[in-house]
Parts: sequence; structure tokens; C-alpha cells
Amino acid sequence: MEHLYAPWRYSYVSDEKIKECVFCHILKNMDEEKYQVLFSDQFCYVVMNKFPYSPGHIMVVPNFHTSNIEDLDEIIWQRVSKRVREAVKLLKDIMPCEGVNIGMNLGKAAGAGIEQHVHYHLVPRWIGDTNFITTIAQTRVYSADFQEIYKRLKKSSNKYFF
Repeated sequence: MEHLYAPWRYSYVSDEKIKECVFCHILKNMDEEKYQVLFSDQFCYVVMNKFPYSPGHIMVVPNFHTSNIEDLDEIIWQRVSKRVREAVKLLKDIMPCEGVNIGMNLGKAAGAGIEQHVHYHLVPRWIGDTNFITTIAQTRVYSADFQEIYKRLKKSSNKYFF
């Protein structure tokens, strides 16, 4: 029998489950270290994805709870867009990645894991970052410590978000 060691997943099964919207919970309990918040202002915040697609996967989340982007005030939409642009620069400079996937999954049919609160995903990418093991074993291998990535991004974040 083969075993994969993934200690960062332990919190997924052992942490107390958040019963409300996870993004609203983070906003109400703005513990930057615990939730790995990189930046916040009156309109949105930037947070590490707890279960990332790739090392450095972050999200930009509006402070307004809605599942519809059309419900966001124009100022909130503009500020979220500004933070996405700043976050791309942060990822390119600090990770450093060769590209970034940016997207929103609006609704369950579109693949939203947390469909009740809109948010942007920013996924750093590198040439060759997926390989045969993803294809044949449906397993991702990460060669990075996620806590170290958070520390590096957090340390530099004040230079990028203003």
C-alpha cells in the first residue's frame, strides 16, 4: 500500500467546522495569522486559499456577502479589481511564477465551492507545474511549504497593496 504524506490536510478533518459563510466568518474574526490574510481594507480582503490548487493560490474576497457579482456596488467592484491586479504583481514578483490563472466560479453549476459569497481565485502557474502523476494518479505533489509561502507573501504585501 502506498502512502502520501500531506500534513496540511489534517486541519481539514480536525478543525472546528465553520457553520456560516466561511468568508464572512474570516471577515468578522479577522485573525490574519490564523486565516492567512495578506491584506484587508474596508471593501475586500486578500487571503490564502486553505486548500490550494497550487502553492501560492490566493483569493480576493469582497466584504459584501452575495452570490451575484451584479449586486456589488461599483466602488466594491472597482476595489476588488484593483486588489486582483496588485495580487498578480505580488505573485509574479515573490513566488515568482510564470503566469497566473484568474477566475470566479459563479454558482454551483460553474464549479463554485463556496457559492454563496463571490470571490476571485488567483492561481500561480509555472511551465511544467503539472505532470504525469496528476494525470495517471489524480494526485498533486507540492514541493513547497504553504506556511512559508504565506510568510513570504505577507512580508511583502504592504509594498503591493495600497
